[in-house]
Amino acid sequence: MAKLFDTTQTLQRLRNRYRLVIMNDDTYEEIVTFKLSRLILYTSLCTIFVVLVGLTVGLIVFTPLKYYIPGYGDQAQRREMTTLKFRADSLEQEMKYKEKYLESIRNVLSGNAKMNLDTTELKVPEYEKSQD
Repeated sequence: MAKLFDTTQTLQRLRNRYRLVIMNDDTYEEIVTFKLSRLILYTSLCTIFVVLVGLTVGLIVFTPLKYYIPGYGDQAQRREMTTLKFRADSLEQEMKYKEKYLESIRNVLSGNAKMNLDTTELKVPEYEKSQD
């Protein structure tokens, strides 16, 4: 069975040398000449890409530009946000308690309240008479 992908032929194509010539169109004068191969071109483009990504990430991480990213804030803002969240939660809980209290008062005033009477017997100690 024939190979679909010949590695030696592909490697040879990557190593073939090519010449890139930049010429003046009016005078046909050679301005710049480059000797390139596909392998050098691929590696240099990948290197440039990695360097640009690294510089962009470094610029964002180590400068105040990160504060312009949506959802990212400084430490003081995060602390204030958690404090406000705790306050809002406690206020919501207090509102629930007050609503429950007011509902029980409405029930008592309207006569709809079901009262649980305390039927436990209290034992009150008798005070001894002081001997004068």
